[in-house]
Amino acid sequence: MIWRILVCMMAVLAWTAPTVQAQQGPLRIEITEGVIEPLPFAVPAFVAENAASGQMGQQLAQLVAADLIGTGLFREVPASAFISGVSDFNAAIQYADWKAVNAQALITGAVAVTGDQMTVKFRLYDVFSGAELGSGLQFAGTTAGWRRMGHKVADAVYSRITGESGYFDSRVVFVSETGAKADRQKRLAVMDYDGANVQYLTGSESIVLAPRFSKSGDRVLYTSYETGFPRIFVLDVGSVQRRVLESQDGTMSFAPRFHPNGQTVVYSLSQGANTDIYTLDINTGQTTRLTSAPSIETAPSYSPDGSQIVFESDRSGAPQLYVMSASGGEPTRISFGEGRYGTPVWSPRGDLVAFTKQSKGRFHIGVMRLDGSEERLLTASFLDEGPTWAPNGRVIMFTRESQGESGRATLYSVDITGRNLRPVQTPEGASDPSWGPLQN
Repeated sequence: MIWRILVCMMAVLAWTAPTVQAQQGPLRIEITEGVIEPLPFAVPAFVAENAASGQMGQQLAQLVAADLIGTGLFREVPASAFISGVSDFNAAIQYADWKAVNAQALITGAVAVTGDQMTVKFRLYDVFSGAELGSGLQFAGTTAGWRRMGHKVADAVYSRITGESGYFDSRVVFVSETGAKADRQKRLAVMDYDGANVQYLTGSESIVLAPRFSKSGDRVLYTSYETGFPRIFVLDVGSVQRRVLESQDGTMSFAPRFHPNGQTVVYSLSQGANTDIYTLDINTGQTTRLTSAPSIETAPSYSPDGSQIVFESDRSGAPQLYVMSASGGEPTRISFGEGRYGTPVWSPRGDLVAFTKQSKGRFHIGVMRLDGSEERLLTASFLDEGPTWAPNGRVIMFTRESQGESGRATLYSVDITGRNLRPVQTPEGASDPSWGPLQN
């Protein structure tokens, strides 16, 4: 029965959501202009299969629930409403009890801990059809990585119910900020997608900007002022070893991004009053100039297949978005709305471009089709900027800065309908997020 509502559920994720009302017996999903009634689910505490598992079962269930609720597509049935629990992972499911509390999906799990190792298994049930949805899965790892296993369970549930890949078992690299607004201390950090497990990658001795993950998530490009001029560095996330990329004397290089092949970097290089877009082969050090214009060309971002680049240029008099071949050539303008456009980034699905827009004294995060059509503004505030895509291309994270001397940079996420805006909790101020791929 859950599978029968997928076409309705995914309508909210489509670019334009018509007014739809679907009735499928006891299951009901209502979509009205992009608004969906969240699917109610229950996730009892995972069964502790030995004494060493302690409270881990409850923690896992809570994490899975938080992941699903955070999408805006699911609503948890509280444990206080349960008629029966799950004390044996292999016991028959009492579907009538779960129907009575209006749970449409039921997630059960079990956990076993031995030393610093643990095993987690789960099953997903369609309550109203009285059947398991897909086959059960099992994950093994260390107790220190219990959150990753919880995220993997949530990803599997999300995928089975929506038909799309999840994004919970992923990481975000960002700039951690401390201190007064006029004297910010900045350092690179990486965290789980939900703000947990923050690890610092650099010190705060020099200004760092715009970290960008490689497609594989093993390396990060970023701009640093430690030499006195902006220079591009590449950092290995595992070893935290880094090196500066070659650049011409007397120039400033910034706004780097990896090609999907991981061996080429596209970036902006400023020399005198001119700023153009270049590429650099990381292995050979060979550079190629892609644009040559008196205007400022910056913020390049590759298409998922690496064949095209979207970038920002003021060649028309104000910053707008353009697309060109990855080898250069005459670009095509794609933004035509009122205001100024910047920081474009191609969706991993290849269907949309996210951007920052400034219009009428407000900043927005928006998305548009590749030809500039169907522009949609998702947010509005004093300062929203720097979008980055979740691995499944359905959620965007960005920086929001509050106004005034005490203003603070924070991270937010929003889905591509604009209806599910949420803050990302970090221990300090945070900016310039870059969302990495799903982890293996």
